[in-house]
Amino acid sequence: MSAPPLHRTRVWDLPTRLFHGALLLAVTGSVSTGLLGGSAMVWHFRFGQAVLALLVFRLLWGVWGGLWSRFSAMCFSPAVLWTYLRGQGGLALRTGHSPMGSLSVLAFLVVLSAQVATGLVSDDAIATTGPLSHLVSNALVATATAFHTKWGKLMIVVLVALHLAAMAWYSLKGHKLVGAMVHGDKALPEPMPASRDDTRSRLLAAALLGLGWAASVWVFSLAPSGM
Repeated sequence: MSAPPLHRTRVWDLPTRLFHGALLLAVTGSVSTGLLGGSAMVWHFRFGQAVLALLVFRLLWGVWGGLWSRFSAMCFSPAVLWTYLRGQGGLALRTGHSPMGSLSVLAFLVVLSAQVATGLVSDDAIATTGPLSHLVSNALVATATAFHTKWGKLMIVVLVALHLAAMAWYSLKGHKLVGAMVHGDKALPEPMPASRDDTRSRLLAAALLGLGWAASVWVFSLAPSGM
């Protein structure tokens, strides 16, 4: 008896795939230059600006992006999460981000947002000052600096490590997550709705990324002259 045919379905649209790659490079660059310090801090701010632009884009893309990239496809109730952990639930829970994968992604976005926000108002009291630090109190600057340089950085490293470990685990279980993130398609046992990924949606993504970059440039432009 032959195996039932698989249905090749576009799950990850091109903008989402490019976002993942760009965010990985920007976060890696930001963390590494932050650890180096000194003259590398110029690039730390540039990578941070790129991360901010990408986060704004992802927030917008989570509303208007492809079906499986939307936040509406990533927000599961505790009951659904429990069902998934018990190995139950339909194919919809495994087509895009699983409930556990969704929690990981949302946690990563929240921590990254907090890291960028605190970086904007941090001050190392030596030579590096966030572009918005002059707009808040000294107490807030001290708190933000402590989070940005210690706990925030540690949480990002831990979340990245957990994300990579989860991908390795699922790969060992036969789930081709890396391949799907490269070409965007999954071979599913049943027909499922596909994410829109055509010229129109990609032009929309380009426009939203432009908005994200403009917002990031504007935020950094608020720094006092001479910084």
